Amino acid sequence: MPRLQVPLPDRYTLASPEALEASIRASRAELGERLLILGHHYQRDEVIRWADQRGDSFKLAQYAQDNDQATDIIFCGVHFMAESADVLTGDHQRVMLPDLNAGCSMADMADIDQVETVWEEVAAVTAVDRIVPITYMNSSAALKAFVGEHGGAVCTSSNARAVLEWAFTRGDKVLFFPDQHLGRNTGYSMGYTEADMRVWNPRLDLGGLEERDVKESTFLLWKGHCTVHQRFRPEHVAAFRAAHPRGEVIVHPECAHDVCELADRVGSTERILEWVADAPAGSEFGVGTEIHMVQRLAHEHPEVSVESLDPLVCPCSTMFRIDEPHLAWVLDALVRGEVVNQITVDPDTAQWARVALQRMLDIT
Repeated sequence: MPRLQVPLPDRYTLASPEALEASIRASRAELGERLLILGHHYQRDEVIRWADQRGDSFKLAQYAQDNDQATDIIFCGVHFMAESADVLTGDHQRVMLPDLNAGCSMADMADIDQVETVWEEVAAVTAVDRIVPITYMNSSAALKAFVGEHGGAVCTSSNARAVLEWAFTRGDKVLFFPDQHLGRNTGYSMGYTEADMRVWNPRLDLGGLEERDVKESTFLLWKGHCTVHQRFRPEHVAAFRAAHPRGEVIVHPECAHDVCELADRVGSTERILEWVADAPAGSEFGVGTEIHMVQRLAHEHPEVSVESLDPLVCPCSTMFRIDEPHLAWVLDALVRGEVVNQITVDPDTAQWARVALQRMLDIT
């Protein structure tokens, strides 16, 4: 969804790398312990080098929560991540996003109006009290609040199976959004098949399904996807195996099922990091996830070979919006006593979102 980021002054956009580095370094020193910079794994190197903590979205939000001496939190990630940090942190902490246009195309594929409409449509044709809504962490605070209020939970790519197993102790069907691929791949890992799944297209009446489909399916999968991970295809796996017969293919569960089927391992960003870090010297990996993370893995682990499954893959375009000029701008404002690009979640939404997140933690 569109967001309004004010244009930066020329002194930031035209600054040399050396000038930006000096500015950021001086601001960090001035702000001291009140400042916490968080960097998602998909950030470019020029930004991640300034991070006090790296991680996936939930790990970083929890880190901010656990470090309550920091009152000013700069989240170098995307909008939904900063929202999660605001939900979990205290009232004395402020969360800022360097560029308000850093959204997430997947998260934006499902909004609260659409989800509420779907819930009403499903309730009109089947027993909605037996449906458990599950939202991926990559979603707005409003969707997390929706599942919290309707008896569901949040999941991450690491714990999706545990959350879905919990859901099926509470109902017969799940509405899973916004990423169909994570839902499908997790369902297959639990022993379900495509016959148990239907894709719900929110742009069509009743999701483009027949009433029978809604009633008979076990998984209603939202028609959403990650624009980066959907680029990886079976032919990329085949090409890597041809070039590296002893190599191992690792992909993220946001990839399509036909790619995950061919992979040696499927795991979250944190699991991918662990697998590469723990591998013996000489190992060869073809990795299906965002290119900045893949390149950083290759640089930080020269004892193994790490390359992207798709040599032409693009970076996450929204994550790429975070850069040193925007980081320097936010920090300079804080030094002047100004807060720019603060991300706030209203109290009612935050309360129910915390319920959904706590359920996830209780499950896992």
